[in-house]
Amino acid sequence: MKKSIVFIALLAASFMHAQDHTLTLKDAVNHALQNKAEARKARLDIENSNYQIKEVRSQALPTLAANGNLTYNAILQESALPAEFFGGEPGSMILVPFGQKWISVGGVSLTQNIFDMSVFTGLKAARSTREFYKANAELTDEQVIERVATAYYEVFVARQRLAVSDSTYINASKVRDIIKGQFENGLARKIDLDRTTVKLYNIDTQRQRNRNDVQLRENALKFLMGMPLETQITLTDEAIDITPMPMEAEPDLTRRTEMKVLERQEELLKYQKKSMQAGFYPSLSLNANYSYQGLGQSFPWFATPADGVFWTDYSSIGLNLRVPIFNGFGTKAKVQQADIQLRKHQEDMRNSELALRKEYYDARANIENNLVTLNTQRENATLAQSVLSDTKNNYYNGLATLTDLLDAENALTEAQNNYNTALLEYKKAEIQLMKAKGELKTLAQ
Repeated sequence: MKKSIVFIALLAASFMHAQDHTLTLKDAVNHALQNKAEARKARLDIENSNYQIKEVRSQALPTLAANGNLTYNAILQESALPAEFFGGEPGSMILVPFGQKWISVGGVSLTQNIFDMSVFTGLKAARSTREFYKANAELTDEQVIERVATAYYEVFVARQRLAVSDSTYINASKVRDIIKGQFENGLARKIDLDRTTVKLYNIDTQRQRNRNDVQLRENALKFLMGMPLETQITLTDEAIDITPMPMEAEPDLTRRTEMKVLERQEELLKYQKKSMQAGFYPSLSLNANYSYQGLGQSFPWFATPADGVFWTDYSSIGLNLRVPIFNGFGTKAKVQQADIQLRKHQEDMRNSELALRKEYYDARANIENNLVTLNTQRENATLAQSVLSDTKNNYYNGLATLTDLLDAENALTEAQNNYNTALLEYKKAEIQLMKAKGELKTLAQ
């Protein structure tokens, strides 16, 4: 029985270990790019653009169709004709029915565009649409990377805050136990014990909040990655290293995916204008058909002339030329509207270029300022640790009050949390600078 329990425990432990994922930032980003709905939908748009090209290309290919019909003329239409045509009295009229009771026709028809400017323009536009979707998919990937990287750092810093609160709780417990021992031996006041106990409870409450914050941020990261929420994850420390980033004097906007998307949109709007202008051009197409027809007074299928049904075939080949002459200036108005849309988009591009330049300069200034703050908070945390160590020694030797000790502990906790906050802000600024430089994809490499 004991062996069975041990085996089950080991099996459960191995299962839990199998469910635990150690994630680097690169792992998190690549998992999101493969599993997040936005990225998968963007790839489906690229796939769909291939079918859009085929759809437009079909207009330049011949169209072949088969058709057939069977008609029963319950009442034949009659026309009035001179009676003398049929040996009747001159000057009189006679009603003569035209047609047959049964008509069956089957055939094939072919249509081929020889020249149609709208078709040729549409084919170029479809190819440009595919390039637009590719650029848009890159932009979607970058947005996914930005969100996942930010969430990754938020989880890491939240765990750092939890580690600070755990460490603070342990240290406060030791101080409380020492004071408790002193109180029991008559060397400390009850109010000192009560103050340390209250502080310990407050630290524990904050620790519970930090635990909850870690869980919430982990859930957010898993959601952004497209990972099941029940999966246990462990983050590595490598992504939190502080490495100075090279910064250029001027941003290279050709590397920004946002500009690539805008350029593709501009190209599509130009093709839209050309498709409107295609209304001024003539079009030429070829039509051909072949049909086989049966006529008679009885049901024609499988019948012969002996049954009163006669079969015959006919065919035609023709060219259709359409030359637009005047349509009330409708085509011209459509071209002008397309031109307005194109010019509005070009204004958007100029504004976006200015905004992206501002984004780069803002990101550069932000990371420089955050680096200064981070270094300051690191030194402050180191100094607070030194102050706490000295204050503890002084307190145990009767050279400092309990208030001094508690203040020193609070100062260290605050300094460590300030450092973690500064670290998070620096990493966020780093992400924004990478985005401004068009380098977010390097996080997935």
